[in-house]
Amino acid sequence: MSDRPRTALTRRGARLLPLAVLLCLPPFYLDAFWLRIGLFSMAAAIGAVGLALLSGTAGQLSLGHAFFLAVGAYGYAYFAGEPGPGLPPALAALLAVLLAGAAGGLFSPVAARVKGIYLGIATLALVFLGHHVLLTADSVTGGFNGRSVPPLTLGGFTFGADSPELTVLGVPFGAEERLWFLGLALFAFTWFTARGLLRGRPGRALAALRDSETAAAVMGVDVARHRSAAFVVSSMYAGLAGVLLALAFRRVVPDYFSLALSVDYLAMIVIGGLGSVAGATAGAVFVTALPLLMTRYADQLPLVTAPGSTDGTVGPTEAARYLYGAAIVLVLLYAPDGLHGLTRRARDRVRRRRSTPSTPTATASPAQPAAAARPKEHTP
Repeated sequence: MSDRPRTALTRRGARLLPLAVLLCLPPFYLDAFWLRIGLFSMAAAIGAVGLALLSGTAGQLSLGHAFFLAVGAYGYAYFAGEPGPGLPPALAALLAVLLAGAAGGLFSPVAARVKGIYLGIATLALVFLGHHVLLTADSVTGGFNGRSVPPLTLGGFTFGADSPELTVLGVPFGAEERLWFLGLALFAFTWFTARGLLRGRPGRALAALRDSETAAAVMGVDVARHRSAAFVVSSMYAGLAGVLLALAFRRVVPDYFSLALSVDYLAMIVIGGLGSVAGATAGAVFVTALPLLMTRYADQLPLVTAPGSTDGTVGPTEAARYLYGAAIVLVLLYAPDGLHGLTRRARDRVRRRRSTPSTPTATASPAQPAAAARPKEHTP
């Protein structure tokens, strides 16, 4: 490895190390409410990254992301629980992700041939079909009441509420504290694999497909294969997000995986910035955390009432949807590249200001010697 790539990797590691340390601190200082917000945000970010690859990079509209989240969540609950095979939880989680990818693979022939609004309508059918199956397949899904989720166990370490008592640096580690580090690991895996995919040859091929399928085909890109592969990869990321959501909720119910959830994920990638891993993460945190925060502080916010109120006023969940709906409109009007584009432009502006040399002040030039002056013309 040459000195330049090694130096770049060293600088990148130096930038990421403080952030990694900072993200490991919340379990030692924050209570369970804030840790749950972080867990739900990390799970949403994993799913949003998958949708960003599909819709932002490959240019394929999908309204069925909630279906693949449900496949991952229910797949893990079935494979690891009773009734079910009762497999080791780590193996059950892996099989759930693969099952979500297989579901995406079964739908990929449609994704390879249909595009635009027609693909969006086709994926919309998956949400209604999946919701019907979740309600009627009682032996697998538990029907309307759903089913409980077994805790994940890795090497004898259990990520659950009923796990043996654990204290780290004087802080008792319950389910949220343990799942925080699992969520960080899964999110880091998603972040680096997705960025590697985007920066590599597959990412360039998907971007070419988004811009012009004809031009991509002329350059040798297999259009159908890459469109199908994008759908499968996005489905696997959604399945992984579904597993983490199931572990965080500890119970899965059909009504959660509805069309509203798919719309939420579209809002995440639009607000954050299409085709960007960092933008999808920022949008996921915004859309996920906003209703939870408004629910907690509903009694302190104007025009918002506590959940369950029957006086016809706006609840925190509805108010949050209004707010990020307004955010989508503002982004489409004034910042089509989302929060990621705004951040990038602000960073570039700061760098230009730092790199621009200051204007030198005018100083009095010393008197020129007589010999250097223009020679005097002789008069007749």
